Amino acid sequence: APGQPDPLREWGQVRPQGVSLWFATVARNKKCITLDLRKPEGQAALLDLAAQADIIVENFRPGTLEKWSLGWPQLSARNPGLILVRVSGYGQTGPYATRAGYASIGEAMGGLRYVMGEPDRRPSRAGISLGDTLTATHACVGALAALHHKRATGRGQVVDSAIYEACLAMMETLPGDYQFAGHIRERTGSILPKIAPSNIYDASDGMIIIAANQDSVFARLGEAMGNPELAHNPRYINHIARGEHQGELDALINAWTQTMTVAQLEALCERHGVPSGRLFRAPDMFADPHYQAREALVEAMHPTIGPIIMQNVIPKLSETPGSVRWTGAETGAHNDEVYRDVLGYGPERIAALRRDGVI
Repeated sequence: APGQPDPLREWGQVRPQGVSLWFATVARNKKCITLDLRKPEGQAALLDLAAQADIIVENFRPGTLEKWSLGWPQLSARNPGLILVRVSGYGQTGPYATRAGYASIGEAMGGLRYVMGEPDRRPSRAGISLGDTLTATHACVGALAALHHKRATGRGQVVDSAIYEACLAMMETLPGDYQFAGHIRERTGSILPKIAPSNIYDASDGMIIIAANQDSVFARLGEAMGNPELAHNPRYINHIARGEHQGELDALINAWTQTMTVAQLEALCERHGVPSGRLFRAPDMFADPHYQAREALVEAMHPTIGPIIMQNVIPKLSETPGSVRWTGAETGAHNDEVYRDVLGYGPERIAALRRDGVI
């Protein structure tokens, strides 16, 4: 809305010259217009945009679009092929639908937050907005599926992506574990129970992850450790046995890893075909040759603070590769372009919308 910038423009721990790196990164390649949907003229403009759109994405609390006479009946009447993607905490139906919901609440309700962290303390969080990103990813998958349906039938539909359900979808066999055994998953720190060895181990100069829980890979780890008989030990001979003796196996491996550096361990594991890797932080990402070869990080130019390094577009497409073309734009930066060139509004109408505070 005019005079009400996106809250994400204020987010982030690092704000050079007051610029939100968060917004500059996640709003990249997006065109930014202002529009007051509370006013009839703003609602009319949105319907004009909807008439030309394949997809509309919204994340208001359920019922908000309807309050503005911009619900599915009005939007689909204007464009029967429109796809409306609706992102919310609890979904568009059910007794909790109208509750306010943020990612942390959805992570809690979906079961994700309870199992994160160490078992001897309260649940942790991922350090990123995991629930938001999971929900957006599922919303995108749903939009693409709806777009495929539209191209086959000409009809649009509503895609309902709820934060708690996106988190629930990640919870593997949690419902079935409880159904058949009354088992409730608890926090397990850096391991997955009964999946061994697959853990973070101490090197002489840092930490390394080694994942050798498959029988053939575990045999190769034993060779790397100079102990090929390890794979034939009845306590570690197969997946079930290693899971039953997970703690002692991890202690055995950790005693070995402590005798070498991370680099030595990586090189040794690579020679033996054992998946392993250091725990990357930003400096590691900047220096890593694989990151560089695949251009996982790219530089984008911001009009105020200059070049910003950010993640590249994924996944990589062979015929139509994506690219970062610009960073998150200033509020209303594309008003003239969209209202004039996309909707065909004349200068008098655009001026009136500005004068009346609609844009």
